[in-house]
Amino acid sequence: MHTTNPAQSPTNVHRPDPDRIHRAIEKRSFATLATASAAGRPHAAGVLFDVVDDVLYINTLRTSRKARNVLANPRVALVIPIRRLPVGPPSTVQFQAQASVLDLDDPEIRRLVDDGHLGSITGHGELDMADGCFLRIPIPDRLITYGLGMSLRRFIADPMNAGGLVDAEAEAER
Repeated sequence: MHTTNPAQSPTNVHRPDPDRIHRAIEKRSFATLATASAAGRPHAAGVLFDVVDDVLYINTLRTSRKARNVLANPRVALVIPIRRLPVGPPSTVQFQAQASVLDLDDPEIRRLVDDGHLGSITGHGELDMADGCFLRIPIPDRLITYGLGMSLRRFIADPMNAGGLVDAEAEAER
């Protein structure tokens, strides 16, 4: 049995710059999406995404477990890896949000596509799939980070204290 000594618990919560973290998310296209069924059965899957105006979009099929779970339980979690070194574990941004399912012909999707957005998740015939849909996930103000907002040297030397928090709402109140 492993016990945690409070004296050894991580204490430094980094406060990375919210704009830098949002830019890092926008530069990425892969995440792990976690959903749960109405019965509470968890499911995690790697997904490709695009970000437009702090909203993350994922193309999938309505019959996929991802879409079925979001329809039954809109609470989701995402982990976005952010590679800072060519080897070793990546840094990450994590968050929880409320997702929704949008049809391919939803006015929001049509506007985004017409404006030239969502190209990386619609350029392979996704808009022609009879069962296609999009997951719409607003990026919240509160983001949990690992290894961001600190130097690489410090990250490597002290991975137990690499956790961070971005809370844009709290920052705005300061």
